[in-house]
Amino acid sequence: MRVELESVRFAYGSVTILDRFSAQFPSMKVTVLLGPSGCGKTTILNLLAGLLTPQAGSVRVGDKPPTDIRVGYMFQDVRLIPWLTVKRNLDLILPQRLPLEARLDRIRSVLRLVGLEQALSLFPDQLSGGMYRRVGMARAYLYEPDLYLMDESFQGLDPPLKFQLLSMFQQLRSNSPKTTIFVTHDIEEALLVGDEILLLSPIPTRIVHTLRNPVPIEDRVPGNQEIARLEGELFTLFRKEQLQLGEERV
Repeated sequence: MRVELESVRFAYGSVTILDRFSAQFPSMKVTVLLGPSGCGKTTILNLLAGLLTPQAGSVRVGDKPPTDIRVGYMFQDVRLIPWLTVKRNLDLILPQRLPLEARLDRIRSVLRLVGLEQALSLFPDQLSGGMYRRVGMARAYLYEPDLYLMDESFQGLDPPLKFQLLSMFQQLRSNSPKTTIFVTHDIEEALLVGDEILLLSPIPTRIVHTLRNPVPIEDRVPGNQEIARLEGELFTLFRKEQLQLGEERV
């Protein structure tokens, strides 16, 4: 399913975020939007989700507008309903016309993929931080979206937990591939998860570099020498863009 923005313009009041911005995202791959804070990454996600409407240009998912497709959106804040168990939180997004046992089978299946099959009856405040995020991933995949959006979903986590969750995400995508747009400002994270990485400039946003990740998914682990080399390359480009911005402001 082809996902694209074509000549999109979007501004918040007098602040222009996107101006004639175009991008294409390959089907069934993970495309990472990598860039500094405030560069428009979340705005792009919200346009793809149909939460924002472009002021010029177009946003298409396949041959449809975003409002006509199923979007799974994993925010930084997972937002589980605190008075419902994990099972009830997940059951809320399933079609209630399905028999209860069929819904439970689907919930158990996706929780098994993230190692939480035994957490069905737990409430959100009984979950660790990692378990809480895994339930969020499971919920987004359980929805069976046409497009999966992740907005700095692992920000603020300690490295061991982040790498555990990234591993879980890779397992989910292997079992159920989705066209995914993944936002981060962490270069290593971008390389561990992304099939294609778009390095964005500060606003008004433009794509300054596109990297197709040559490292096979199974080899994308911390310490991989090619990942480390690419991280240095992207950091240099990232830093160069920031320095150019500073010169323009002097």
